[in-house]
Amino acid sequence: MEEQDEFYVGYIEDSVGAETKKRLKSFVLFGVGVLVLGALLFGFFQEPASNSAFDFDSATKISGVYHEMPYPMLQVELAENTYKNIVLLGFGKFGPNAYLKDIRNQEGDLEGKHLTIEGNLIYYNGKTLLQIDDSQKVSLTGSKPITIISSQPIGEVSVEGEIVDPKCYFGVMKPGYGKIHRSCAALCIAGGIPPVLVAGDPNAVSDYFLLTDLKGNPIHKDILPYIGQPSVVKGVAEKLGEWYILHVDVSQIEQLDKESSIY
Repeated sequence: MEEQDEFYVGYIEDSVGAETKKRLKSFVLFGVGVLVLGALLFGFFQEPASNSAFDFDSATKISGVYHEMPYPMLQVELAENTYKNIVLLGFGKFGPNAYLKDIRNQEGDLEGKHLTIEGNLIYYNGKTLLQIDDSQKVSLTGSKPITIISSQPIGEVSVEGEIVDPKCYFGVMKPGYGKIHRSCAALCIAGGIPPVLVAGDPNAVSDYFLLTDLKGNPIHKDILPYIGQPSVVKGVAEKLGEWYILHVDVSQIEQLDKESSIY
């Protein structure tokens, strides 16, 4: 007599047949195996996360000389004749100007004045940034202008790399570059966070360049079409402490047909 296949209807039958149980068990085990294998392969092919840091849950007071060359910074004296330029940022996807408005209204031009700012540090690979989330945490700690260390001219350079927003790249997001991060970076830079060129060329004069227009003014909206994709950027460079500044004509940026320029 020919054996008939089991036919199980849940709202009629009280129990599952032996053959159906066997098939269900095999299907569940196979599914679990695929999920585990997929997770292992996903983890294996992921690039290691950078050792960048964002002190989101702890505030730090930083004191230094305020300047805009061309973006808001504090020039902090670490030791005698040793300085560090800390880039200032605002909360979220915005620059710091909204949080500097009150003290500007009180004191006027802040260039060269000594400020103390309490905020959240972001740091990676020798670069430091400070997020401000409250205008009341910005105070004047010196009324007399202080001499600012001037920048040093470098000359014309051509750098292959990728334009990122430094807030995410240096600590808030991992990864903070590439196609997957392009829309986020565009919102940050459009909101006032300075654009930074991350050099992928090992022969570049520096790893990181703050980008300005040819006259040294901040650029935000004009740079948006070039964010998050491999490019060759030409311009005139200068050195300001541990940062380099690159004055560019955005219309001359050459986009490259490759997956990434950051390695």
